[in-house]
Amino acid sequence: MEAQGYQQYKQQSVNTMTQGELLIVLYDELVKRAARADIALGQKDYPLFEASVDRCLDILHYLDDTLDRQYPISTELHRLYDFFCYDFNRVKAGRNQKELAKLRPMVTDLRNSFRAAEKDTSER
Repeated sequence: MEAQGYQQYKQQSVNTMTQGELLIVLYDELVKRAARADIALGQKDYPLFEASVDRCLDILHYLDDTLDRQYPISTELHRLYDFFCYDFNRVKAGRNQKELAKLRPMVTDLRNSFRAAEKDTSER
């Protein structure tokens, strides 16, 4: 019974979020999954590593698919998402923790940029 109440709460909170807040949730999940992939790779938990990288790729593809192409920034974001997908695929194929360590701060910086932009727009 408690699980059902929690699910209803989660659904209601998602339904009341702004588009910017939803975007931040996606970026938070991307950063979290990249961190999980890093930890799993260090522990040689390859199934969790691959699942985490796959989830990162799913999020990046979703973000790319939802870009509004009428704005010039969308072209730049598309190229950035494409780069991230390429690098995550390389990390996954080679189980390369060194490359993942380079990629994680870039994803985090992008998330932080969107978080700052969301904060600026919500204060207006």
